[in-house]
Amino acid sequence: MSQFDPDTDLPKGARPKEQITTDPSRPSERMQFRPLMIAVAPWVIASAALLMLPLVFTNNSALTIMNQMSITIVFALAYNMLLGQGGMLSFGHAVYAGVGGFACMHIMNMSDFFASFPLVILPLFGGLFGMGLAMIVGAFSTRSAGTVFAMISLGVGELIAACSVIIVAFFGGEGGVSGDRTYAQPFFGVEFLQQIEVYYLTAAWVVLSALLMYLWSRTPVGRMANAVRDNPERAEFLGYSSRWVRFYSFVASGFFAGVSGGLFAINYEILTEENLNTASSGVILLVTFLGGVGFFFGPIIGAVVFTLVQTVLSLQTELWAFYAGSLFLATVMFFPGGLAGLIMMHVPAFKMGRARLLIVPYLRTLLPAAIGILGLAALVEMMFHFRHAATGDNEMTLFWTTFDSHAILPWIIAGAITLIGLGIARATAPSLKDAWNSANTAPASQTVKGGAA
Repeated sequence: MSQFDPDTDLPKGARPKEQITTDPSRPSERMQFRPLMIAVAPWVIASAALLMLPLVFTNNSALTIMNQMSITIVFALAYNMLLGQGGMLSFGHAVYAGVGGFACMHIMNMSDFFASFPLVILPLFGGLFGMGLAMIVGAFSTRSAGTVFAMISLGVGELIAACSVIIVAFFGGEGGVSGDRTYAQPFFGVEFLQQIEVYYLTAAWVVLSALLMYLWSRTPVGRMANAVRDNPERAEFLGYSSRWVRFYSFVASGFFAGVSGGLFAINYEILTEENLNTASSGVILLVTFLGGVGFFFGPIIGAVVFTLVQTVLSLQTELWAFYAGSLFLATVMFFPGGLAGLIMMHVPAFKMGRARLLIVPYLRTLLPAAIGILGLAALVEMMFHFRHAATGDNEMTLFWTTFDSHAILPWIIAGAITLIGLGIARATAPSLKDAWNSANTAPASQTVKGGAA
């Protein structure tokens, strides 16, 4: 006797899967919205968080930091369109953000024209100018990737940075170009006089830009950019031009970089040569690598972390750049996937319900390691104060404790904390490795059940 139902071609007793349909007369078979809800949920949560943050951090300095964070997020996501999706390493991508920002500043200074439209669309002009420059440079720089593209980007960046002190009419020379955002036409009565209003404008552009860049990564061009990055010869054999795929990605990245420059112009109302020099290009490269180029949300994490280091930590120590560089170096050496890759490494353990096995080993290893790193940072700060403090200025405050940096006891305490903390972390590292292997290995019962299925 046949084991299959002739009406459904399924084993007898098996229920047929619900078909996806939009027919309202078949309510049990309507389109399933769960995948759509899962895809939309992160954007809704992010938007709600951006709306609520000013209620938690109310002072203007915090709003300025969050604005800088948002601008860096847009710029880092734009850079990741090149590096993460297209495999094009650029050492001069800040010029597109800078040119877009300078263009917005000049538009601000055109009183009659600037007063004819609301401020909310000004970043669009920055994006268009950045895209225009990207079209010119991309016409000859995207013929190949790798070292050739990187060197061309470096040369273009240095060239335009040099022009910033030569072409004074556009770049304003050493003093830069300043403007006033309040001359724009009010947007539903909002004149953007207060920092909170600028924050919500920037937040709206962040969500819109991130969404558009995410959708771009799902288009055929975005998909082919990944293919060209991994194997350009095979993409050519399939009938796609690697050069044109890189060109389109480069132009789109230039547009969103220009948008970030326009947001910078709105927020700070001044741009200088620092906005487009090689150092700014290096910073955005650091931010993107720190967050993780292999994930769309990686540059977002990198932008948040670096902005906090640059703004909050810089208020506490003059050596913030040293710590930022050390963090970047540790990420490249030990976590090539960036902070996002470090987070995503835990997904298999969570899916198998075994992440709890990591809690105690993490506490036993990472807590002493963190204490040891703080002790090492104390030694660095004490050495810096010892070498650079004014004559007779022996007292310093570190971790809310005031002491004499020229006395031997603080050095002994900081050295002991460093050695003990890092020593305990090294001793417990093997047990953490064993716990990690256990958490990422399915138990025998699940393996047998999966094989039987």
